[in-house]
Amino acid sequence: MTFPIRSKNVFFILFGSAIFSFGVVHFNMANNLAEGGFTGITLILYFLFHIDPSYSNLALNIPLFFVGWKLLGKNAFIYTMIGTLGVSLFLFLFQRYSTLTINLKQDMPLAALFAGVFIGIGLGIIFRFGGTTGGVDIIARLGHKFFGWSMGKTMFMFDAVVITMSLVYLNYKEAMYTLVAVFVGARVIDFMQEGAYAGKAAMIISEKNTEIAALIMKELDRGATLLSAKGSFTGSQKEVLYCVFARNEIVRLKQVIERVDPHAFVTVNDVHEVLGEGFTLDSDKNPIGI
Repeated sequence: MTFPIRSKNVFFILFGSAIFSFGVVHFNMANNLAEGGFTGITLILYFLFHIDPSYSNLALNIPLFFVGWKLLGKNAFIYTMIGTLGVSLFLFLFQRYSTLTINLKQDMPLAALFAGVFIGIGLGIIFRFGGTTGGVDIIARLGHKFFGWSMGKTMFMFDAVVITMSLVYLNYKEAMYTLVAVFVGARVIDFMQEGAYAGKAAMIISEKNTEIAALIMKELDRGATLLSAKGSFTGSQKEVLYCVFARNEIVRLKQVIERVDPHAFVTVNDVHEVLGEGFTLDSDKNPIGI
């Protein structure tokens, strides 16, 4: 099913492209740091042959578009085109018209952190709104379709090869700081993809699940779901109570359970993103904060 191209997605893909390009120009290029993927190749060409990354990015990606446009689908192809063109445009603009000077040559750990954060935030926004910056993403999809290669492993191996190639212009300190930047960037992308909201989820096994669920609704104003389960040892049918709640509500939840059934079996897990009533929607199903 094809969905219409959304102006909101286009805006945020371009916004993410601007943040990403700012990081590449002001932190990677300014401090001799490498990067993975096609961005890493453009930086190799820049540091060895002084080829403008805004041009090499297009030169590397355009041939892939002709190969991968059927594979990506209409929307993903358009969003990928917007992301790639946006990155080249902002790389061009930031190199020529940015008046901001950030000199971190004497503080490379900070330069690596800034590089990772800006690139991670930029790519995270692009990915979250359906775009990519082309390059390795298309190669990974083609490899998965025609050869059955894992996309994650393909992207990791490509990045590893590019960073290894970057050693032709990096010294050992710059290579280590590049790894720091890549690690930070990957963690920031995960954070952006998983969502800024972090909650908790509890699985409760008790003979008094109905009473516990009623108290959770009354005192925490949270819903709960009863799931059917079967004990592996006894073979008896059980009900498991599942509840999602905010981190600051965990003590109150424990108090509720302790009050009703001190012998209840409870597990608590992290939840990276929660969508729906009580979290992103109010009781009338309207978005909270909008």
